[in-house]
Amino acid sequence: MNFIKKQVNLYTLALAAAMLCSVSVTAQRKNTKDPKVEARIQKLISKMTLKEKAGMLHGNSKFFVSGVQRLGIPEWSMSDGPHGVRAEINRHDWNYAGWTNDSATYLPSGTALAATWNRNIAYKRGEVLGEEARFRKKDVLLGPGVNIIRSPLGGRNFEYFSEDPFLTARLAVPYIQGLQSRDVAASVKHYALNNQETERGSIDVNASDRALHEIYLPAFKASVEEGGALTVMAAYNKFRGVWCAENKLLVRDILKGEMGFDGVYLTDWGATHSTIESAIAGLDVEMGTDAKDYNKWYFADPLIEAVQKGKIPESLVDEKVANVLRVMIRTNVLDPKKRFSNASMNTKEHQQEAYREAVESVVLLKNQNNLLPLDVNKYKSIAVIGDNATRKHSSGGLSSEIKALYEITPLQAIKNKLGSKMQINFAQGYEKSSFFVEGANNGQGAGNLTDGNKVKQHLIDEAVLAAKKSDVAIIFCGLNHDYDTESADKINMQLPYGQAELIKEVTKANPNTIVVVIAGSPVDLVSASIAVPSILWGWYNGMEAGNAFADIITGVENPSGKMPFTLPYSLDQHGVHAYGNFPGSNGKVNYQEDILVGYRWFDTKNQPVVYPFGHGISYTSFAYSGISADKKIYSSTQKVKVRFTLQNNGQRKGAEVAQVYISKENSKVLRAKKELKGFDKVFLNPGESKQVEIELPVSDFAFYDETKSSFTVEPGQYSIQVASSAADIRGTVAIEVK
Repeated sequence: MNFIKKQVNLYTLALAAAMLCSVSVTAQRKNTKDPKVEARIQKLISKMTLKEKAGMLHGNSKFFVSGVQRLGIPEWSMSDGPHGVRAEINRHDWNYAGWTNDSATYLPSGTALAATWNRNIAYKRGEVLGEEARFRKKDVLLGPGVNIIRSPLGGRNFEYFSEDPFLTARLAVPYIQGLQSRDVAASVKHYALNNQETERGSIDVNASDRALHEIYLPAFKASVEEGGALTVMAAYNKFRGVWCAENKLLVRDILKGEMGFDGVYLTDWGATHSTIESAIAGLDVEMGTDAKDYNKWYFADPLIEAVQKGKIPESLVDEKVANVLRVMIRTNVLDPKKRFSNASMNTKEHQQEAYREAVESVVLLKNQNNLLPLDVNKYKSIAVIGDNATRKHSSGGLSSEIKALYEITPLQAIKNKLGSKMQINFAQGYEKSSFFVEGANNGQGAGNLTDGNKVKQHLIDEAVLAAKKSDVAIIFCGLNHDYDTESADKINMQLPYGQAELIKEVTKANPNTIVVVIAGSPVDLVSASIAVPSILWGWYNGMEAGNAFADIITGVENPSGKMPFTLPYSLDQHGVHAYGNFPGSNGKVNYQEDILVGYRWFDTKNQPVVYPFGHGISYTSFAYSGISADKKIYSSTQKVKVRFTLQNNGQRKGAEVAQVYISKENSKVLRAKKELKGFDKVFLNPGESKQVEIELPVSDFAFYDETKSSFTVEPGQYSIQVASSAADIRGTVAIEVK
């Protein structure tokens, strides 16, 4: 028995050593490490005891990791914060600490950022988050979330960006660069395939290699290789039977191997399930494990014991400590004079960025008879209707909740801006009769209803009366964080609380009705799109949301947002649900729709939708002309330069998001009908035109060849499509790849 145990230990040691060697070679190939920094790291490690090393690899409280004070290594401080730096939590429980100086700038949700399609906005958002995190003495900010919106029902869809991997990646990179420019490490999450909250702590995901590499990993890959993300957070779920925190394929082979990641791979809070397996697979830091005694965590005394008993080499621990120190050095944590520079909180500049992002995220879905923008000199009264007209959203969503310095509601902004010019008639319209209990029903059923979702007729009657006596009616409808939240998925796409009936009755009473949808994930807009002349999608849009809505409604600002996901006619029409593969069964979920996620499914299957991916109109109009490519034939190492002229044909300044999709004709493998590969947001004055050039690396045309375990650019004919949305193609160019 001892001989067998010895052989097992030797095998484990050899395996760990081989992995260390493999990762080191790959990392050196993909990342340029500063020899002086590496020498400094090794010198510090050489002075540490094994206990001190282990102390740097697990939490010593809810959001802190131990340092080594005698060596000048301080505690490492983390915070939630994809939409703003979260209020201070007690060290050893989840209760708020009760500080009076931890109110923050509340930024729009992740889907709102994606709806801007603006890389500059994403970078500036990162800067704001970084400056406020530094002001709050935080070293790591837990975000962005870059998981793909696979189903309309996903509880955390509002935190994520898009159903499209390219759009997600292009916005994640500048977000991370902006954040880390302020010496705050990003933590890209949740790696990987965390696309539902139902049974998130146990669900076993099965997806093909193609789906993994083409849909679910590109944003992580770009975040690491282009954005330089310093930390990556492990998801709760399993992939192919193995927890993400200890998944060798995901971590050693792909993240630290193929991507060359040399930062810190840390767990989501409580996502660690082993010591030896996690250590060998590449986990660096354990956070949030439930054991009250921090010394009993997997990467505490059990890690020390594993080294002492020869089950893993101490060099494996050294590797992890080196990763932590490398991130600390890159963010000046070990330099007391620089550590908390670039710090500011709640500045006018931050608030202006929140406003600008909110404005650019708003999507004009429909504008029949040009009801919008409202001519404030023409109308004498407005009915403002809906619970979301007065509801604040900053404090919901669990880990993304914010203690906002302030939050302007739509009704407040409309009164402030228009109250002296016209009569404002408010009616609640519907009542929030839902509640949310974290972890209830194993993550199913966000928006538990207390009244069976009954229509409150008296509230509708009051709204109809307000609409009848007003020139214009504006309904602020949608969802709230009982529905869009961490830890629970929605059960359907319906507008709750009788809102569909409210919209129908108000529109009957006043044909000049505008609907503003406040939600972070798809909802059913079939009836609203038929009945209502004008619809805006407004998101959970941060502390300046009300001002942004009011300015867009009145034409002070021109909407320029585009939808980052598709709005289908029904849930069953959606590929994920057509196969019955959400949220899975018996602890497993199969991604049977494969690479056909979002618009890829609807386009390829010729399914009509209410509003397509990339859709969004303006108060002006844009014309595309002269669409061409710089050549006809390309090699796989070249770039296609797509060129066209974009002109503002209207009377208002505006912005258009020009999108470029590719299609492969006669492919030898299943491919989507079209795939987004480029975009540019172009701002134009009335009558102005601009020559636009968008570069498409031919390497981005590749599919993941499962027989070769690598990306392959298929030769042949391709169609390059310049579009205003996935359903609005403005011109096509044919090219050939040799």
